[in-house]
Amino acid sequence: MTESVDLRSEVHAEANLHGADLRDANLRRADLRRANLRDAYLGGADLRDADLRDADLRSADLQDADLQDADLQNASLQNANLGGANLGGANLWGAGLRDANLWGADLRGANLRDVDLQDADLRSADLRGAVASASTRWPAGLDPAAVGVVVRTPVVAGPGVAPRVQPGHPGSRCDLR
Repeated sequence: MTESVDLRSEVHAEANLHGADLRDANLRRADLRRANLRDAYLGGADLRDADLRDADLRSADLQDADLQDADLQNASLQNANLGGANLGGANLWGAGLRDANLWGADLRGANLRDVDLQDADLRSADLRGAVASASTRWPAGLDPAAVGVVVRTPVVAGPGVAPRVQPGHPGSRCDLR
């Protein structure tokens, strides 16, 4: 049995971790922006609050990983195994999840705006309270409203109407006080 890796809160932006064995690793709050995690083994890893924006996670094994509140905006997750993963509250805005395995995944409250879920396996996935946009692409036959997804349309500013920043949008992290 190998000892699990502890990289919590560390910065590994743009790191090349292609095919790395990070099973059960503690990557909580790690900065993995633009990291190459293609074909990596991350089963059971703690990635809560991790920054994985623009990361390459194609064909990665994230089975049973904890990605609660992680930022996966524009991440590539095509063919990834996310079976049983906790993605509750995660920001997946613009992520590519085509052909991903999300069987039994927890996506409650996740941001699924502009996500490509075509041909993804969402059987037994919990999507209650997830937020999607009209441009989110779903597997054939899936009715988002029937599984508890809230589909929001973008807010358009006009005369006398101030633009509103949507939660999970890059501008939502700005402090406008």
